[in-house]
Amino acid sequence: MSVLVAKPAPEFSAQAVMPDGTFHEVSLSDYRGRYVLLFFYPLDFTFVCPTEIIAFSDAIEHFESLDVQVLGCSVDSRYSHYAWRNMPRGDGGIGQIRYPLLADLDKSIARAYDVLLPDGVALRGLFLIDQQGVVRHQVVNDLPLGRSVDEALRMVQALQFFERNGEVCPANWHEGAATIKPDPEKCHEFFEKQYA
Repeated sequence: MSVLVAKPAPEFSAQAVMPDGTFHEVSLSDYRGRYVLLFFYPLDFTFVCPTEIIAFSDAIEHFESLDVQVLGCSVDSRYSHYAWRNMPRGDGGIGQIRYPLLADLDKSIARAYDVLLPDGVALRGLFLIDQQGVVRHQVVNDLPLGRSVDEALRMVQALQFFERNGEVCPANWHEGAATIKPDPEKCHEFFEKQYA
């Protein structure tokens, strides 16, 4: 498994089902100058996947307010994504998702981000890419383990706070909580107080 943090995010282009239900080719470079949250899920019409896809869609206003473009990706075709979007949630569908779903049918994106399993599906990888196209955070879960949308939002907020203020965010930091100025003496004092 590759660690992509602090490296340029692998570029890609893929067909996607857009929030309005149309098909469109999407490239990572389309979003340069914005933050991108790219997440992989194994397959359409499965069990844990719809809970994550819907949860990210339900939180889209929070991501948009932080200038984050959410992109979902699996090895299914755009037609499979389209069919799943058009199936009501009560019948096992995902309904009208409010961000693009990328079709990685040739598995090139999952391979580039090193989340492709030998059986041809992707692990639950999530990558936070900054405005310059650099990966700043990644987390990869095994297939049975769903991700936390709240944690993804927290990581965006922490990154943006650091970029604006030059202060680093300690464990369990949330917006409005104390941060640390990256000064060796201050860090020593902070750790003495926290762990005395």
